[in-house]
Amino acid sequence: MKHPFATLDVFTNKTFAGNPLAVVEDCDGLSDADMQAVAREFNLSETVFLTTPERTAHSAGMRIFTPGTELPFAGHPTIGTAVFLATRKAAALDTSEVLIVLEQKIGIVRVGVRFRADEAPFAEFDVPKLPEDIGDPPSIEHLADALNLLPSEIGFQNHKPTKFSAGVPYTLVPVASIEAVRRAGVNAKSWSAAFGRSGHNAAYVYSRETESASAQFHARMFVPGSGILEDPATGSAAAAFAGAIARFDNPPAGWHKRVIEQGYEMGRPSRLVVSVEMASGQLETVRIGGHAVMVSDGVLYR
Repeated sequence: MKHPFATLDVFTNKTFAGNPLAVVEDCDGLSDADMQAVAREFNLSETVFLTTPERTAHSAGMRIFTPGTELPFAGHPTIGTAVFLATRKAAALDTSEVLIVLEQKIGIVRVGVRFRADEAPFAEFDVPKLPEDIGDPPSIEHLADALNLLPSEIGFQNHKPTKFSAGVPYTLVPVASIEAVRRAGVNAKSWSAAFGRSGHNAAYVYSRETESASAQFHARMFVPGSGILEDPATGSAAAAFAGAIARFDNPPAGWHKRVIEQGYEMGRPSRLVVSVEMASGQLETVRIGGHAVMVSDGVLYR
Protein backbone atom coordinates (compact mmCIF):
# COMPACT_ATOMS: atom_id res chain seq x y z
CA MET A 1 0.00 0.00 0.00
CA LYS A 2 1.04 3.60 -0.59
CA HIS A 3 0.48 6.39 1.91
CA PRO A 4 1.17 10.02 0.95
CA PHE A 5 3.14 11.93 3.57
CA ALA A 6 4.55 15.37 4.17
CA THR A 7 7.01 16.85 6.61
CA LEU A 8 6.75 20.27 8.18
CA ASP A 9 8.84 22.39 10.52
CA VAL A 10 6.63 23.67 13.33
CA PHE A 11 6.90 26.67 15.66
CA THR A 12 9.08 28.43 13.12
CA ASN A 13 8.54 30.63 10.07
CA LYS A 14 11.43 29.13 8.10
CA THR A 15 12.60 25.68 7.09
CA PHE A 16 15.24 23.72 9.00
CA ALA A 17 14.31 25.28 12.32
CA GLY A 18 11.54 24.54 14.82
CA ASN A 19 10.31 21.02 15.46
CA PRO A 20 10.08 18.61 12.50
CA LEU A 21 6.84 16.68 12.00
CA ALA A 22 5.76 13.93 9.63
CA VAL A 23 2.07 13.69 8.61
CA VAL A 24 0.99 10.42 6.99
CA GLU A 25 -2.34 10.23 5.16
CA ASP A 26 -4.90 7.46 4.46
CA CYS A 27 -4.07 5.50 7.61
CA ASP A 28 -7.39 3.75 8.29
CA GLY A 29 -5.86 0.36 7.48
CA LEU A 30 -2.76 0.74 9.67
CA SER A 31 -2.58 -1.10 12.98
CA ASP A 32 -1.11 0.40 16.14
CA ALA A 33 2.03 -1.64 15.54
CA ASP A 34 2.25 -0.36 11.96
CA MET A 35 2.02 3.24 13.13
CA GLN A 36 4.65 2.72 15.79
CA ALA A 37 6.99 1.14 13.24
CA VAL A 38 6.52 4.05 10.83
CA ALA A 39 7.15 6.56 13.63
CA ARG A 40 10.40 4.76 14.42
CA GLU A 41 11.30 4.89 10.72
CA PHE A 42 10.80 8.68 10.53
CA ASN A 43 12.54 8.99 13.93
CA LEU A 44 11.14 12.49 14.53
CA SER A 45 9.84 13.64 17.89
CA GLU A 46 6.30 12.94 16.62
CA THR A 47 4.61 11.47 13.56
CA VAL A 48 0.90 12.01 12.85
CA PHE A 49 -1.36 9.44 11.17
CA LEU A 50 -4.53 10.81 9.60
CA THR A 51 -7.70 8.73 9.55
CA THR A 52 -11.31 9.22 8.45
CA PRO A 53 -13.06 11.31 11.13
CA GLU A 54 -15.96 9.86 13.07
CA ARG A 55 -18.01 12.94 12.21
CA THR A 56 -18.03 14.04 8.60
CA ALA A 57 -18.06 17.72 9.60
CA HIS A 58 -14.63 17.30 11.18
CA SER A 59 -11.40 17.63 9.22
CA ALA A 60 -9.64 14.40 10.23
CA GLY A 61 -8.98 11.85 12.89
CA MET A 62 -5.36 11.82 14.03
CA ARG A 63 -3.07 9.59 16.03
CA ILE A 64 0.23 10.90 17.43
CA PHE A 65 3.28 8.68 17.94
CA THR A 66 6.80 9.37 19.16
CA PRO A 67 9.45 6.83 18.12
CA GLY A 68 8.63 4.95 21.33
CA THR A 69 4.98 5.49 22.28
CA GLU A 70 1.59 7.00 21.42
CA LEU A 71 0.49 10.34 22.89
CA PRO A 72 -3.11 11.46 23.56
CA PHE A 73 -2.23 15.07 22.71
CA ALA A 74 0.74 17.13 21.56
CA GLY A 75 1.07 20.73 20.49
CA HIS A 76 3.44 20.72 17.56
CA PRO A 77 1.58 17.87 15.79
CA THR A 78 -1.67 19.82 16.28
CA ILE A 79 -0.20 23.02 14.81
CA GLY A 80 1.59 21.23 11.94
CA THR A 81 -1.35 19.01 10.98
CA ALA A 82 -3.73 21.96 10.98
CA VAL A 83 -1.42 23.97 8.71
CA PHE A 84 -1.01 20.96 6.41
CA LEU A 85 -4.77 20.47 6.04
CA ALA A 86 -5.64 24.17 5.98
CA THR A 87 -3.19 24.92 3.17
CA ARG A 88 -5.23 22.73 0.83
CA LYS A 89 -8.54 24.03 2.09
CA ALA A 90 -7.51 27.68 1.80
CA ALA A 91 -6.40 27.17 -1.79
CA ALA A 92 -9.66 25.44 -2.69
CA LEU A 93 -11.85 28.04 -1.02
CA ASP A 94 -9.68 31.06 -1.80
CA THR A 95 -9.72 32.22 1.82
CA SER A 96 -7.12 33.54 4.26
CA GLU A 97 -8.56 31.99 7.44
CA VAL A 98 -9.49 28.34 7.92
CA LEU A 99 -10.91 26.34 10.85
CA ILE A 100 -9.59 22.79 11.17
CA VAL A 101 -11.31 20.34 13.54
CA LEU A 102 -9.17 17.38 14.64
CA GLU A 103 -10.30 14.25 16.47
CA GLN A 104 -7.49 13.38 18.89
CA LYS A 105 -7.38 10.81 21.67
CA ILE A 106 -7.72 13.62 24.22
CA GLY A 107 -10.85 14.90 22.45
CA ILE A 108 -11.88 17.39 19.76
CA VAL A 109 -9.35 20.14 19.04
CA ARG A 110 -10.35 23.15 16.92
CA VAL A 111 -7.49 25.03 15.28
CA GLY A 112 -7.69 28.38 13.53
CA VAL A 113 -5.15 28.87 10.74
CA ARG A 114 -4.31 32.28 9.33
CA PHE A 115 -2.67 32.94 5.97
CA ARG A 116 -1.01 36.27 5.20
CA ALA A 117 1.03 37.39 2.20
CA ASP A 118 4.78 36.92 2.69
CA GLU A 119 4.26 35.11 6.00
CA ALA A 120 4.32 31.48 7.03
CA PRO A 121 0.87 30.15 8.06
CA PHE A 122 0.04 30.71 11.74
CA ALA A 123 -2.15 28.25 13.67
CA GLU A 124 -3.65 28.62 17.13
CA PHE A 125 -5.87 26.42 19.30
CA ASP A 126 -7.43 26.32 22.75
CA VAL A 127 -5.98 23.41 24.70
CA PRO A 128 -8.64 20.70 25.18
CA LYS A 129 -7.67 20.23 28.84
CA LEU A 130 -6.60 23.00 31.21
CA PRO A 131 -3.36 22.39 33.10
CA GLU A 132 -3.77 20.83 36.52
CA ASP A 133 -1.36 20.29 39.38
CA ILE A 134 -0.52 16.58 39.52
CA GLY A 135 1.40 16.39 42.77
CA ASP A 136 4.68 17.20 44.39
CA PRO A 137 7.78 17.55 42.20
CA PRO A 138 11.06 15.76 43.00
CA SER A 139 13.30 17.39 45.57
CA ILE A 140 15.63 20.15 44.43
CA GLU A 141 18.59 17.89 45.18
CA HIS A 142 17.20 15.10 42.96
CA LEU A 143 16.38 17.58 40.21
CA ALA A 144 19.85 19.08 40.31
CA ASP A 145 21.50 15.64 40.11
CA ALA A 146 19.28 14.51 37.23
CA LEU A 147 19.82 17.71 35.22
CA ASN A 148 23.56 18.21 35.93
CA LEU A 149 22.86 21.45 37.77
CA LEU A 150 23.58 22.85 41.22
CA PRO A 151 20.71 22.98 43.74
CA SER A 152 21.33 26.73 44.09
CA GLU A 153 20.56 27.19 40.38
CA ILE A 154 17.01 25.83 40.67
CA GLY A 155 14.26 28.38 41.26
CA PHE A 156 14.02 32.11 40.65
CA GLN A 157 11.90 34.88 42.20
CA ASN A 158 8.81 33.02 43.48
CA HIS A 159 9.00 30.26 40.83
CA LYS A 160 9.58 26.81 42.32
CA PRO A 161 9.53 23.33 40.71
CA THR A 162 6.02 22.01 40.06
CA LYS A 163 4.28 19.17 38.23
CA PHE A 164 1.49 20.06 35.81
CA SER A 165 -0.35 18.24 33.04
CA ALA A 166 -2.63 19.50 30.27
CA GLY A 167 -2.93 15.99 28.83
CA VAL A 168 0.76 15.08 29.06
CA PRO A 169 2.57 15.34 32.44
CA TYR A 170 5.69 17.45 32.99
CA THR A 171 7.93 18.40 35.87
CA LEU A 172 8.49 22.15 35.42
CA VAL A 173 11.92 23.24 36.61
CA PRO A 174 12.67 26.99 36.88
CA VAL A 175 16.37 27.88 36.83
CA ALA A 176 18.06 31.13 37.68
CA SER A 177 19.80 31.92 34.40
CA ILE A 178 19.85 31.15 30.71
CA GLU A 179 23.43 29.95 31.20
CA ALA A 180 22.13 27.25 33.55
CA VAL A 181 19.50 26.25 30.98
CA ARG A 182 22.25 25.89 28.38
CA ARG A 183 24.30 23.66 30.69
CA ALA A 184 21.38 21.45 31.69
CA GLY A 185 21.35 17.87 30.44
CA VAL A 186 20.29 14.33 31.26
CA ASN A 187 22.24 12.48 33.92
CA ALA A 188 21.09 8.93 33.15
CA LYS A 189 22.34 7.57 36.48
CA SER A 190 20.19 10.00 38.47
CA TRP A 191 17.18 10.42 36.19
CA SER A 192 15.05 7.54 37.46
CA ALA A 193 15.60 8.57 41.07
CA ALA A 194 14.16 11.99 40.28
CA PHE A 195 11.50 11.32 37.68
CA GLY A 196 10.76 7.59 37.71
CA ARG A 197 10.96 5.32 34.71
CA SER A 198 7.69 6.09 32.92
CA GLY A 199 4.59 8.25 32.96
CA HIS A 200 5.95 11.42 34.60
CA ASN A 201 9.58 11.41 33.47
CA ALA A 202 9.61 14.55 31.29
CA ALA A 203 11.42 17.66 32.56
CA TYR A 204 10.71 21.17 31.26
CA VAL A 205 13.53 23.51 32.26
CA TYR A 206 12.88 27.24 31.91
CA SER A 207 14.38 30.63 32.71
CA ARG A 208 13.13 34.20 32.47
CA GLU A 209 16.41 35.17 30.78
CA THR A 210 16.08 34.84 27.00
CA GLU A 211 18.04 35.00 23.76
CA SER A 212 15.51 37.36 22.16
CA ALA A 213 14.12 40.54 23.65
CA SER A 214 10.68 39.60 22.23
CA ALA A 215 10.49 36.35 24.25
CA GLN A 216 9.53 36.05 27.91
CA PHE A 217 10.93 32.57 28.67
CA HIS A 218 13.75 30.33 27.43
CA ALA A 219 13.11 26.60 27.76
CA ARG A 220 14.36 23.09 27.09
CA MET A 221 12.44 19.81 27.38
CA PHE A 222 14.11 16.48 28.20
CA VAL A 223 12.29 13.15 27.99
CA PRO A 224 14.68 10.16 27.95
CA GLY A 225 13.03 6.80 27.31
CA SER A 226 10.51 8.14 24.80
CA GLY A 227 12.73 7.57 21.79
CA ILE A 228 14.01 11.16 21.88
CA LEU A 229 16.30 12.73 24.45
CA GLU A 230 15.38 16.39 23.91
CA ASP A 231 12.57 18.08 22.01
CA PRO A 232 13.14 21.36 20.13
CA ALA A 233 9.60 22.74 20.63
CA THR A 234 6.96 21.25 22.92
CA GLY A 235 3.41 22.57 22.73
CA SER A 236 2.01 20.19 25.35
CA ALA A 237 4.72 21.31 27.78
CA ALA A 238 3.90 24.96 27.04
CA ALA A 239 0.26 24.15 27.80
CA ALA A 240 1.24 22.61 31.14
CA PHE A 241 3.57 25.55 31.81
CA ALA A 242 0.57 27.88 31.61
CA GLY A 243 -0.35 26.45 35.01
CA ALA A 244 2.93 27.72 36.45
CA ILE A 245 2.46 31.12 34.78
CA ALA A 246 -0.97 31.45 36.38
CA ARG A 247 0.27 30.31 39.81
CA PHE A 248 3.52 32.24 40.13
CA ASP A 249 3.01 35.31 37.92
CA ASN A 250 -0.68 35.68 38.85
CA PRO A 251 -1.69 37.82 35.84
CA PRO A 252 -4.71 40.11 36.28
CA ALA A 253 -8.06 39.40 34.64
CA GLY A 254 -8.02 39.27 30.85
CA TRP A 255 -5.79 37.83 28.14
CA HIS A 256 -2.00 37.68 28.44
CA LYS A 257 0.47 36.51 25.79
CA ARG A 258 3.85 34.94 26.55
CA VAL A 259 6.44 33.91 23.94
CA ILE A 260 8.62 30.90 24.78
CA GLU A 261 11.83 30.27 22.89
CA GLN A 262 13.07 26.68 22.75
CA GLY A 263 15.39 24.51 20.68
CA TYR A 264 18.30 26.97 20.52
CA GLU A 265 20.73 24.51 22.11
CA MET A 266 19.77 21.94 19.44
CA GLY A 267 20.27 24.32 16.51
CA ARG A 268 16.47 24.34 15.96
CA PRO A 269 15.31 27.75 17.24
CA SER A 270 11.57 27.75 17.92
CA ARG A 271 8.96 30.23 19.13
CA LEU A 272 5.78 29.15 20.88
CA VAL A 273 3.04 31.63 21.71
CA VAL A 274 1.12 30.87 24.90
CA SER A 275 -1.94 32.99 25.67
CA VAL A 276 -3.74 32.68 29.00
CA GLU A 277 -7.12 34.07 29.99
CA MET A 278 -7.57 34.87 33.67
CA ALA A 279 -10.84 35.57 35.50
CA SER A 280 -11.29 36.05 39.25
CA GLY A 281 -7.77 34.80 39.84
CA GLN A 282 -8.41 31.54 37.97
CA LEU A 283 -7.07 30.24 34.68
CA GLU A 284 -9.99 30.12 32.23
CA THR A 285 -8.41 29.40 28.83
CA VAL A 286 -5.00 28.44 27.47
CA ARG A 287 -4.22 28.98 23.81
CA ILE A 288 -1.13 27.69 21.96
CA GLY A 289 0.01 29.24 18.67
CA GLY A 290 2.85 29.10 16.22
CA HIS A 291 3.93 29.15 12.60
CA ALA A 292 4.62 26.07 10.46
CA VAL A 293 6.18 25.58 7.04
CA MET A 294 6.13 22.71 4.55
CA VAL A 295 9.49 21.00 3.99
CA SER A 296 8.90 17.89 1.89
CA ASP A 297 6.32 15.43 0.59
CA GLY A 298 6.38 11.93 -0.80
CA VAL A 299 4.91 8.44 -0.65
CA LEU A 300 5.38 5.85 2.08
CA TYR A 301 5.43 2.20 0.96
CA ARG A 302 4.48 -0.72 3.19
